[in-house]
Amino acid sequence: MTESEFLALADQALTAIESSLEDATSDTNLDVECSRSGNVLEIEFVDNGSKIIVNSQTPMQEIWVAARSGGFHYRREGSQWLNTRDGSELFAALSRMVSEQSGLDLVLTGGK
Repeated sequence: MTESEFLALADQALTAIESSLEDATSDTNLDVECSRSGNVLEIEFVDNGSKIIVNSQTPMQEIWVAARSGGFHYRREGSQWLNTRDGSELFAALSRMVSEQSGLDLVLTGGK
């Protein structure tokens, strides 16, 4: 994949994550604040001050996630972003991470 293709797909993923979290805050008791600066999306949990950082790494053509549970790398395979170690899908993993850090049972959408 070319660099411009990667950048477009990574931007779509970050936008979808942000949008999905905005929807979740409207539909549930989730209280997060998202701030985005270029290729970095910071998700702050208002209730406990914890954060999840999601950013694209252009040289590696990966999306990296840093959360309480650890650091994870996702590479585009077909129509999904998959963990380079265990094959888990980005949005499913983020749903789990957000649920763990917020104490709510959430499912984020937009993974395609």
